[in-house]
Amino acid sequence: MKLFESLAIAIRSLLANKLRSALTMLGIIIGVGAVIALMSVGRGAQAAVTSTFEQMGSNVIFVQPRNPEAPGMLGISQAFATPSLNLDDAKALADIPSVLGVAPTNENFVEVAFGDESVYVLINGSTPAYQQVHNHTLASGQFISERDVAGRDTVVVLGAKVAEDLFGSDDPVGQKVKIKGRSFTVIGVQEPEGGTFMGFSLDDVAVVPITTFQSRLFTQQTVRGEAAVQSIGVQVSSAGAIDGVTKEIETILRKRHRIDPDEKDDFDVISMEQMMGMLQQVTGIFTIFLGAIAGISLVVGSIGIMNIMLVSVTERTREIGIRKAVGAKRRDILLQFLLEAAMLSLVGGGIGIIGGWLVSKVISLVDIGGMTIHSVVSPDIVILAISVSIFIGLASGIYPAMRAARLNPIDALRYG
Repeated sequence: MKLFESLAIAIRSLLANKLRSALTMLGIIIGVGAVIALMSVGRGAQAAVTSTFEQMGSNVIFVQPRNPEAPGMLGISQAFATPSLNLDDAKALADIPSVLGVAPTNENFVEVAFGDESVYVLINGSTPAYQQVHNHTLASGQFISERDVAGRDTVVVLGAKVAEDLFGSDDPVGQKVKIKGRSFTVIGVQEPEGGTFMGFSLDDVAVVPITTFQSRLFTQQTVRGEAAVQSIGVQVSSAGAIDGVTKEIETILRKRHRIDPDEKDDFDVISMEQMMGMLQQVTGIFTIFLGAIAGISLVVGSIGIMNIMLVSVTERTREIGIRKAVGAKRRDILLQFLLEAAMLSLVGGGIGIIGGWLVSKVISLVDIGGMTIHSVVSPDIVILAISVSIFIGLASGIYPAMRAARLNPIDALRYG
């Protein structure tokens, strides 16, 4: 019964000072809303990474050049690597048992133009196996062929968004586009992928024969003077065969590159599962970082609650003395002020959750350069926000409540 009495007194006290209570809750509202919105964006990024890799398949291995002297971390060893792979390396890997397809690939950013329209895209130079290895399908036309690769033909397959931006609803197959001042014939259009990879839309791409890429667009050579390949995608028959194929790849390439037993590899072999794990770890850290930044406003909100509760204790000193004089015990006073602090935090947290959810939905609708971030408000984020708001209310109210409970009733009655 005393709990309900204390709750009623707490509600009356908060309603008696509506503006002050609202301003006190504002810090918690902003803090919880920011936590919900920012962590939802981080979770959305994680979900996008997982979805993209699942779409590309888990039975794909990537071989990339690396700097033997650089740390073996994803991206670092490749960033400072001297080109070491070539087309013959890719052909040698095709003979490994359990390998279904090998797609050597070069990529770069380039402007593709048609008439007065132009777009910047990620252009990939590859072989016919690219379509199978990367699980792409065509909406119209055909993909590049071995004949296109052998003849270094100026043909291109456009991503769905590229075709839409340049040609609208018209069929671009057979039309001519300009790439680095050269005329390319559009022979196919990919089906919409709808995902992103490394922050870039999978529909904002174009594919040309790798020999055309090497000779007509972006020339790059290995230390041995051969046309360089930036990466080699290897599709394996099953996820269980990845370890065996990885060892075969390492053996073949070490032999081809004449690497001595005591020397480090000048290439990296990374499975899709490893890449997904590394990128998920990065996005996970990113999510925690965003949550920590938003948590600063929660700390500010808790300070605001503590400050107002101390002011409330001072203002109601005489009331506390009267309650003690008529029989209220120390724990009753303690409970009353704790309930007031908890209610401020809990109501503010509830409003913050709704606000954060709405903000995250708005973020999902925002188009940034043709890309959208689909935020994910998961139950654990909401539970975390509610738990933190309750904890903050109790933690920030404990000292003012204890101070009120310790007041001497005689001194309290004399106050004011």
